[in-house]
Amino acid sequence: MRAPPLSLKARALRFLSMREHSRLELGRKLARHAEEGDDVEALLDFLEKNNWLSQERFAESLIHRKASRYGNSRVVAELQSHGVNGEALAELKSGLASSEKARAVEVWRRKFGTVAQDAAARSKQMRFLMARGFSSSAVREALKGAPEDEDEF
Repeated sequence: MRAPPLSLKARALRFLSMREHSRLELGRKLARHAEEGDDVEALLDFLEKNNWLSQERFAESLIHRKASRYGNSRVVAELQSHGVNGEALAELKSGLASSEKARAVEVWRRKFGTVAQDAAARSKQMRFLMARGFSSSAVREALKGAPEDEDEF
């Protein structure tokens, strides 16, 4: 026997139980399943009112997932594609900027680990980090190499 189809609210809660979603993203997913008479915007408003859907939590979740591998421009572009704009985006940008150089060094260390010996290798490392969305100043810092731990003997 086949289970009855899920209501729009049940689908929304199922999506939100798996991971955080932006309002825009959840609206797109629910619109595919909406039938005549269903009000997706009213459901999204209800979810936000009950704090089941939160742009702030979504933004924090996305940053947590992506920041360790990607640079500021890539993370910010993804936030914008999910509908995070305005003052919230500016605040998130400033938070990301403070750690970008350290994150670039860590990504470089995991991928390469040694300072490039010739121009071709240096160019390859630079292209890799730039494609990941790191700024040119963070890339230059990373290409210098990870600082050695002086506490190790």
